[in-house]
Amino acid sequence: MTKAFFRGLTASVAVAAAVTLGVSTPAQAGAPSCKTAKLIVPWKAGGGTHVLFSIYEKTIQSMNLASKIKVVTIPGQGGNKGAKEAAKAKADGCTLFAIHQSAITSYLNGRIDITFPDFDTVSLLTSTPDIIGASGKAPWNNFAEFKKAALAAPGTILVGATFGSTSQFMWLLLEDLTGMKFKYVPFDGTRQRMTALLSNAITMGTLNVASGRKYLEGGELKAYGIADGKRSKHLPNMPTLKEVGVDMVFALKRGIVAPKGTPKEYIDYWSGVFKKASEDAGLLKQMDAKGTDIEWVGPEGYRKWAEKTYKDYEKVAIKIGMYKKK
Repeated sequence: MTKAFFRGLTASVAVAAAVTLGVSTPAQAGAPSCKTAKLIVPWKAGGGTHVLFSIYEKTIQSMNLASKIKVVTIPGQGGNKGAKEAAKAKADGCTLFAIHQSAITSYLNGRIDITFPDFDTVSLLTSTPDIIGASGKAPWNNFAEFKKAALAAPGTILVGATFGSTSQFMWLLLEDLTGMKFKYVPFDGTRQRMTALLSNAITMGTLNVASGRKYLEGGELKAYGIADGKRSKHLPNMPTLKEVGVDMVFALKRGIVAPKGTPKEYIDYWSGVFKKASEDAGLLKQMDAKGTDIEWVGPEGYRKWAEKTYKDYEKVAIKIGMYKKK
């Protein structure tokens, strides 16, 4: 937790003084002037990112704060339309942006000139591992059968993905590690890809527990492995990719950033708010039900994570021929 989060406070004495004298408590210190900040989610309502940040919104709305958040969806261009809107917003603490690794993949493949360094990091919040998902009518019973078919007929299996985003990047990594080749079908978001999978319009697509659990349990969709270091407690019969012979971990790390130049006091305020929300028992229960882990990291740690992740992704993008930056 940041030093500014505790500025001028000494545990219970300060809290008592705040109640008595009307002084701001830690979560209030450095609050922006707006009563409600706009949290831009750059994908359509109903997708995994929107669902998870809506849980944060509801939790934060219930907290006694000087400034709260309202989720606003600005979909389009694989998340890039919302990114542009957030990047040009005033750096006054009243606009926040929900972000994950697609900001890196879209930058690397030349779709957008905006990525993590164009924002100020606030907090890393959640981690959601990807699942190798398939239509319920897919003819393969396990990963070995799927891999055999893909190797026998390269470029024929239809895979749904948002081009240049993490939903395609995972498959590109899988191609690189296994020699499989797929035929990609573009979709703008998770909901559209899920609809296509459920209707058998495409054969394969990434899933996660949040978006696919009920369909997997109901048999409408299949899954061949989870890209995590351990099996999911929610889907314990699903093997990890490492168990089926692919040494690959791929999790979507969702967090919050703010327009470049946002004053540190506002960054620290929102970082503290999201940390407090991340410790809420009700939120933790809901996130657990979605198969999503809470991994809160503050501004500096989040910035370092973003820098390292960019370098790691850049190496892979160059290796698989996706890199299009000059």
